[in-house]
Amino acid sequence: MAASRASLVISAVLNVFLAGCLAGGGVWIYTHTPLPGGSLQASIEQLPPTERDAFREALRSVRQENRQTILEGQSARRDAADLLKQPTVDAAALSAALERARTADVTVRAKLEQRIAEFAAASSPGVRLLLAEGLVRHLPPAKKSP
Repeated sequence: MAASRASLVISAVLNVFLAGCLAGGGVWIYTHTPLPGGSLQASIEQLPPTERDAFREALRSVRQENRQTILEGQSARRDAADLLKQPTVDAAALSAALERARTADVTVRAKLEQRIAEFAAASSPGVRLLLAEGLVRHLPPAKKSP
């Protein structure tokens, strides 16, 4: 009888705990405001619809034009992952694979940044202000020079 009573108490405590978790999770889901993706991504959402569509299309076209470079970077990362899974690591091959991935990433990023600069140069001051705010949104405050 004592064992069944202890089981009943433990079951009741667990049920109360689970009910609290479910209620708390539900409240969090309904009240939580998600953080914006990236700084620039959050700024894009604040652009007027025509500017937002033009900006997204400019970025999409860079990704399409550089699809092969993106695929090469992904392949290099897979190669690096495969090398890391080996019983003994070939440091030279791993470094080469990581270098290929880094080169592809830097190439695509440079082209994206160039397209953003072209877009900004043709945009209104208000749009440029939104883009500028996005670039520094998550940076720590600048230190004052002595």
